[in-house]
Amino acid sequence: MQRFLGITVLGDFILNEGVEGVLDNLERCGATAVACNPTVTAPSDEGEGSYQPPTDAGSSPRLFDRPLWGKRGLWVRSGASYQPEEEFYRDTPYAPRKANDLTKEHGHIIGEFVDGALARGMEVYFQVDATRPPGLREEDMPRLPNGELPHNRMAESGSLASPAIRSYIRAYVRDLFNAYPQISGLRPDWPEYPCYKLDEAFQDFGPHVRVWAEERGFDFGPMQEGAARFYDFLHGGLKNEHLVDWASPERGRFALVNGLRDAPGVAQWLRLKSALSVDLLREWRAALTAYGGEDKKLSANAFMPPLTLFTGFDFAGAARFCDAASPKLYTMHWSAMVEFWGRVLLERNDGLDETLLVRTLAQLFDLGDEIDAKGLDDYGYPDNDEPHPVPDGCQLRKIAQVQAAAGEGMAVTPLVHGYGPLDDFMRRFRLVANSEVDGMWINRYGYLGDDKIEAIGKLNQGL
Repeated sequence: MQRFLGITVLGDFILNEGVEGVLDNLERCGATAVACNPTVTAPSDEGEGSYQPPTDAGSSPRLFDRPLWGKRGLWVRSGASYQPEEEFYRDTPYAPRKANDLTKEHGHIIGEFVDGALARGMEVYFQVDATRPPGLREEDMPRLPNGELPHNRMAESGSLASPAIRSYIRAYVRDLFNAYPQISGLRPDWPEYPCYKLDEAFQDFGPHVRVWAEERGFDFGPMQEGAARFYDFLHGGLKNEHLVDWASPERGRFALVNGLRDAPGVAQWLRLKSALSVDLLREWRAALTAYGGEDKKLSANAFMPPLTLFTGFDFAGAARFCDAASPKLYTMHWSAMVEFWGRVLLERNDGLDETLLVRTLAQLFDLGDEIDAKGLDDYGYPDNDEPHPVPDGCQLRKIAQVQAAAGEGMAVTPLVHGYGPLDDFMRRFRLVANSEVDGMWINRYGYLGDDKIEAIGKLNQGL
């Protein structure tokens, strides 16, 4: 039996290269599944729409491997690939994306792609945002312990407890299956609290979470007070002596456990985030079953351990509702996070030793067994032709941690990012392909040049 391999494909490339051209390339890779988005696009003027590839809060130097309308990076405008049923959204303050001229001219192509992939024996998923409805309202955004909005977020996601967002989820799932009843399932992205930036790690203390928590027996006040003290400590009270244990692989693990023991409010808050993430997946599963049927699959994208400690994603809890989970091996993001967090900590805490700090963060994120970095410049966002500074051992360790947490009830299908030079991408892809996971995904097709497609296909043939 052919091993499960999924590849995510933006609608942009389907329009640009054609349905059959993209499907032929997926078959060359040995893909058994594809995830696309119910969106059609066209090139636009600078500043109109969104830039592709994403700039990742202005830090990303990424360029596509496959030209899109003749360019490796460009501005595009978009529209829904189908005509949304506005009546489905009467119970939510959020309206669906509007159909426009792109919908009328190109929308049918996504349906043709879905049918074409199914005809070739592939599973077809839509990859969708877990908590980011169009026009996210301020009252549905997550909050810091002091009630303020997080600063300079990279992931513009909403509060997991927002009733408005949850009602939107039900409407959106209904709308998708009304338009595309033939798809195999959905892949919600970020059913958790992303933690790319330091402020994002301190989400969410908004009013929606307070109500949700208190209704379920959580003592919200001590959690908020404990997290506020920790936040203030990191923004002005951090000293070099606090980092010594954390910079050591073995002593750092004890320091983490010891710190949580001495801060029960923080530990309880982390448990709350996990409960919220699991409950959000319950919401997605209920909507999927109600409007798609019992046989439709729910496959969630998530951060990798130990970052899930901050995001709240609980693999054991997710297994109650998900058919599969795809922990992200986004190694360029892990490297960038060292710089993201480190710059803030250096700016807000006088006298910190940069070498000690960078080694602390790399150990906290588990980016290797031996961390010999001298400064934040040893990490950051790798360039297009630059290998990602994350060795194999810690990636395999993270995969094993997910498998142990998930147990037998849910498939583990890690998501490898296609970004990076050929040799480094194949290093990262090969370690997953040779592991004992249930399958794998690659994100995204736009980073798979013909050289990578050929290499993926050859490797798959040898498995």
